[in-house]
Amino acid sequence: MLFRATAKTVAVMAFDGSLFLHLTDQFVHMHGYRPSTSEARSWERSIPVLAAAFNDAGLGDVETMLEYALPLNSKRADVVLAGVHPATGEPSYVVVELKQWSQALPHEDDPALCHVDAYTHPVLNPIEQVHRYCEYLVNFNGAVAEHGHRANGVAFLHNATEFGVTGLREIERDGHGLLFTGERRGAFLDHLRSKLSDKHPGARAADELRDGATVRSKQLMSVAAEEVRERTQFVLLDEQQVAYRMVFNTVQKAKNADRKEVVIVTGGFGTGKSVIALQLLGELYRRGVPALHATGFQSFTKTMRKIAGARKREVQDLFKYSNSFMTAEKNSLGALICDEAHRIRETSANRYTRAALRTGRAQIDELIDVAYVPVFFLDEHQVVRPGEMGTVADIKKAAAKRSIPCHVVPLDSQFRCGGSDAYLRWVVRLLGLEAGGPVVWEPDGRMQLLVAVSPQEMEAFLEARRTQGYGARVSAGYCWRWSPEPKPGDPLAPDVVIDDWARPWNLRGDHSVSGAPPAALWATDPAGFGQAAGVGGRRGQGSRTRLTEGPRSALPHRQMVSAER
Repeated sequence: MLFRATAKTVAVMAFDGSLFLHLTDQFVHMHGYRPSTSEARSWERSIPVLAAAFNDAGLGDVETMLEYALPLNSKRADVVLAGVHPATGEPSYVVVELKQWSQALPHEDDPALCHVDAYTHPVLNPIEQVHRYCEYLVNFNGAVAEHGHRANGVAFLHNATEFGVTGLREIERDGHGLLFTGERRGAFLDHLRSKLSDKHPGARAADELRDGATVRSKQLMSVAAEEVRERTQFVLLDEQQVAYRMVFNTVQKAKNADRKEVVIVTGGFGTGKSVIALQLLGELYRRGVPALHATGFQSFTKTMRKIAGARKREVQDLFKYSNSFMTAEKNSLGALICDEAHRIRETSANRYTRAALRTGRAQIDELIDVAYVPVFFLDEHQVVRPGEMGTVADIKKAAAKRSIPCHVVPLDSQFRCGGSDAYLRWVVRLLGLEAGGPVVWEPDGRMQLLVAVSPQEMEAFLEARRTQGYGARVSAGYCWRWSPEPKPGDPLAPDVVIDDWARPWNLRGDHSVSGAPPAALWATDPAGFGQAAGVGGRRGQGSRTRLTEGPRSALPHRQMVSAER
């Protein structure tokens, strides 16, 4: 969080202007860049209005946490109030989402989305937004994990009139999401008093929330089966939920209108693209809409087939490769979900393709033709190898040739690396994906970045984390030779050697050898810890640790370790 104090202190600092300066300084210190204009404007205009409401409600001793960081991702709730429930005496929390909107209209096809004049595209209904913040907090914070009733959410649109937000309340369904406008300020104060006592300070409840043991994030692969077959496992937040609903609504409309549309969802690593893709596949599958998941990423596809389809062969068949649609019938699917779409190739043909199928047809065209709604999830920051065509411009051009509407939905928030924006920006700058060059790492309390003096020290650190239930992998630059795989029963060659420490590369084939998992399962099988995988993803993915040595390394003879806190 950026700031924590009693509501009384927040009110004093908000009115004398020092709170805005403090929040700005803290933001720059934690993130390494200045807050956006809209965010700064919200601090200047919305927080004083909320602070006045605290005073009028007599809740000066309630603990106020501003820009509260949700666990394990980079999303922040505007305000979390911590106190004691006036009736039960239990800790009680109110998540507040502040909006300066004067009016908003519900989306015609989906009340969970809405339209605001300041945006050209639909945004999440603030009731849905704060409802999901509460749900996410309950899922990932031990202080409320077994006490969901302790978390309550409100959206306070202090500039809005009741007429200006007509229709948004259609989705109010429980205490996790209620909406109050400036015209209903009295009802807002009553609601705060019904959840927070004016006779007890909230510091202890705030401490409990801060110290709440973070519930381990649900691993994407291990819950995929339930995601596809039965029910929702992940809580999608903000633009994730907007992307999900935009795609789902587009599929429904295209089906009813018998027309095609293309959707592109863009975002960097850790923004939740694959989570959205899986949730879409699960929902479409449950509703009987013919849909498939396709990727050019062999490890992902094989792992999904193994885990998600462990009990049902039909589920395995939902996961295809991007080159599987050369002979597919046009519009034979309601939706095709193309994950890792930056890996799309110029053509699906390869050296094994029959001569009759070597037509030169573009793979993008095949993917667009096979479904009423092809959905492309891609990251243009990832390295594009020769022969790969998965860019927004390429897909838009292919859609335009057929006069097919194309929508682009961006994702920005970080859901990996403990939700550390600072770490993500550090990596992006280190890799030269943003201008300005590398910057010095400043600890942010979410990611731990260490430099070990030896491979033994690095491995001991990782082993200690593994005993605590963490997953761990080692990856390395291509600075060592890659021996042929041994015969069954023979040990793997220790190719990666630093002084008296040596480990084998991960396997390249599709079969386990000497206890090591096949290439596609290296990142998810616990037995993958014993081998190093090549950086760049050609032979293994999912690593948390990097070895570098020799002239290709920026840190000769040193090892860099990064681990989630």
